Amino acid sequence: IPALQQMNQILHILFIFLPFLWAVGTLPPPDALLLWAMEQVLEFGLGGSSMSTHLRLLVMFIVSAGTAITSYFIPSTVGVVLFMTGLGFLQSLNLSDMGFVFKHSVTRHRIGAKSKALSSCSEKQFTWKEYLFYIIILVLALLETSLLHHFAGFSQISKSSSQVIFGYILMILLIILWILREIQSVYIVGIFRNPFYPKDVQTVTGFLEKQTRLMKIGIARRILLTLVSPFAMIAFLSLDSSLQGLHSVSVSIGFTRAFRMVWQNTENALLEIVIVSAVHLISSTDLWWNRSLDTGIRLLLVGIIRDRLIQFISKLQFAVTLLLASWTEKKQRRKTTTTLCILNIVFSPFVLVFIVFSTLLSSPLLPLFTLPVFLVGFPRPIQSWPGAVGTAACVCADTVYYYQMVPRLTAALQTAMAAGSLGLLSPGSHYLGRFQDRLIWIMILERGYTYCCINIKGLELQETSCHTAEARRVDEVFESAFEQEEYTKVCSLNEHFGNVLTPCTVLPVKLYSDARNVLSGIIDSHENLMEFKGDLIKVLVWILIQYCSKRPSMQENVHKTENKGKVPLIILPALNTSPHPKSLEDSDSLNSETFDDWSDDDIFDDEPTIKKEKEEKDQLKYFPGTNLPIPGSVVESQRVGDDSTGTVPENNLYKAVLLGYPAIDKGKQEDMAYIPLMEFSCSHSHLLSLPKEWWSTCIPNSKMKEMSSLFPEDWYQFVLRQLECFHSEEKASHVLEEIAKDKVLKDFYVHTVMTCYFSLFGVDNMTPSPGLILSVYSGVLPWSVALDWLTEKPELFQLALKAFRYTLKLMIDKASLGPIEDFKELTNCLEEYESDWYIGLVSDEKWKEAILQEKPCLFSLGYDPSMGVYTGRVLTLRELLIQVGKLNAEAVRGQWANLSWELLYATNDDEERYSIQAHPLLLRNLTVQAADPPLGYPIYSSKPLHIHLY
Repeated sequence: IPALQQMNQILHILFIFLPFLWAVGTLPPPDALLLWAMEQVLEFGLGGSSMSTHLRLLVMFIVSAGTAITSYFIPSTVGVVLFMTGLGFLQSLNLSDMGFVFKHSVTRHRIGAKSKALSSCSEKQFTWKEYLFYIIILVLALLETSLLHHFAGFSQISKSSSQVIFGYILMILLIILWILREIQSVYIVGIFRNPFYPKDVQTVTGFLEKQTRLMKIGIARRILLTLVSPFAMIAFLSLDSSLQGLHSVSVSIGFTRAFRMVWQNTENALLEIVIVSAVHLISSTDLWWNRSLDTGIRLLLVGIIRDRLIQFISKLQFAVTLLLASWTEKKQRRKTTTTLCILNIVFSPFVLVFIVFSTLLSSPLLPLFTLPVFLVGFPRPIQSWPGAVGTAACVCADTVYYYQMVPRLTAALQTAMAAGSLGLLSPGSHYLGRFQDRLIWIMILERGYTYCCINIKGLELQETSCHTAEARRVDEVFESAFEQEEYTKVCSLNEHFGNVLTPCTVLPVKLYSDARNVLSGIIDSHENLMEFKGDLIKVLVWILIQYCSKRPSMQENVHKTENKGKVPLIILPALNTSPHPKSLEDSDSLNSETFDDWSDDDIFDDEPTIKKEKEEKDQLKYFPGTNLPIPGSVVESQRVGDDSTGTVPENNLYKAVLLGYPAIDKGKQEDMAYIPLMEFSCSHSHLLSLPKEWWSTCIPNSKMKEMSSLFPEDWYQFVLRQLECFHSEEKASHVLEEIAKDKVLKDFYVHTVMTCYFSLFGVDNMTPSPGLILSVYSGVLPWSVALDWLTEKPELFQLALKAFRYTLKLMIDKASLGPIEDFKELTNCLEEYESDWYIGLVSDEKWKEAILQEKPCLFSLGYDPSMGVYTGRVLTLRELLIQVGKLNAEAVRGQWANLSWELLYATNDDEERYSIQAHPLLLRNLTVQAADPPLGYPIYSSKPLHIHLY
């Protein structure tokens, strides 16, 4: 057979060049070739879209191919039309996501708790509205198709004239939709500035006020695109004469694709039908195009031509930009690049051949080492990378900012995409978002009826020199578009037209703004540091009282305490009592009859021997303390009721054993605290009492007496009277008044607060240095006698550290905003810190948790060693504007193809290689960062996100 002999000769020649094609990266791997082939057939042969995952692509390819094959075997013409319309609509929906939501809703309905009934119900109502909307659209589409197809079978003249009328209607719709879409963006066709777009866009409120008209236009466009256009196109297709007779393979393939494209990609389908209709009107009926091809195949060919023409223009623009940048940019201009530019001009026909060949294959145009040396990359899917989307990222401490941002950014993208602000949404399109030091890379993976699937990547925040140079150019591009003065020309030109980035719009998103301030003059001020010490004690008092009042056990015991009038017995480390008695029997506060007999042999046992084991319940309320410095002694105390006899059991005794303390001179015994038995004067005081583990006497008594004078008693009583922890409001003020007058409870707080203060600063009452402030703020405390006591109690340590950080923030606020007038203002300030602020370190896990929980404000203290200054970092959660622009998709694919070729084929892994250096026009460094790991290094990559476009 001559054809086979000729094919044999061609293949022999081709096989010779296979090693060369593999070396230059044109020969595709089998998996990439298979996925590319399925994607091309699904999109251009079956009317589908590229999919967000390989599994979805395989399943959709099989289902779509089965639909086209099945339609060929349906004998009825009406049945074929209904089958194509119905399945075309269903396949264009996001069925997998809808099925998952439906299954999840059913599961929650069956096993959900009653407390979740309201939230589940509201979610189900929204889901059922969506389902109902799709069912209504499907029924109307089937009804329209069947009626028009039945009507077209009666009269050939009326059918053709009706189709012509719908053709004119579709032309008008195309023009209207194009105008409404271009009005939504800042530039018309990327060149002329839109006169209807707000000129100076800097604040959210100002932008939203000016964008009101554009939002109304976006709603009108959405209605025309979602409801009017699909039904008009279905009417045009249903009236076609090709569907009246016996259908062939070409009719099954062409119209299966056409009826699905109506829903899958409405704008492209509208353009294709208008072109076919216009060619049919202006050309002769004897033309081969009209005579030999049915409407379905014409639409298929027009769709391929449309896609390849857009690709050719994008590739040509990418090549011209690279050539001009190599010639005009000083940093890119070298002897080698100049020579290459001249060669490209001389051999421009061959360059065009490479561009055309890569366009026909729908493969990237590969600039070798990003120089003006062009090759044809191997065909690959739209995603460009073999791994699943969103499974790999170079996670670091800054990733959490993108985690917080993405859900709200997705909601803002939904509004912008539905209005048409981002232009034509096609799979493979890339967008770049910019806000402060954050760069967001957005890629469209999949497109269907009223939905779009995207992937969002976050680039690194630690900017390198190359990153900074390109980020500065991005800022310049956006500033020229969105920050124009009111007196500028109405229709100015895009100054950065040659750049691969074209500004589109701004998105109002609630996210964190990052402000860094130098604290020189505040943290090193002697007056501020002196006030800091006094404020620290006040903040410690407020935090400890708030902690005790909000304990769960406290709330549970409020009602119980109101019914009991007994005053509890507690152990108090003395502050203002007499010197230590010579013997226990001489103390007025202790009753010798309450002690068990014990011998000298069991002093150093683990537990003293108890002679009697009779239990007495509810006769004694005790507060076991921590180890007290009474060398070689065991103290056991009890409170006995009137009906008790003997000794109370062991588990109702207060025990404190200290071993190994050195002997103390008799003259110095007065500096050591002892243990008198004290009673609360108020029966409710124990509800606000500090935990027993926090009581200690590690500080000498004389020093504690000296430091207790610093305790702000008036502030302590004010804070107690402001508490709202009792259910009976009429008695709350009276109870709090009694608690505030309880001297024993006050002594507890004095002792604990001053011990914490001593642990943070040391015994010496000297002004702290800024270095000490930063050290303690970071959790590194100076050595002191009480350091071990504090660090052994993690909860108290965290409270003291929080008080220290609150005090630092208070000092900064007082220095910048003015002094605190009274206790009420100070309380309001601390309550604001507690509810709306996280004050800590950037490296803390709680910092990340606060960001994910969307705390309104965050503060961190730091030190810049290069400048030698202390810095404060404040994150504020508010609605701000993210600037978004569209990238040249072919420029991105070409640079990614070069990255793959250079690292995998040429094995050039030099970190300072030419192809990763800054290129302000191509944004080369940012594009490399946005590639999937291990070749790229985005710090965040989302899973495929489905956005509803209605």
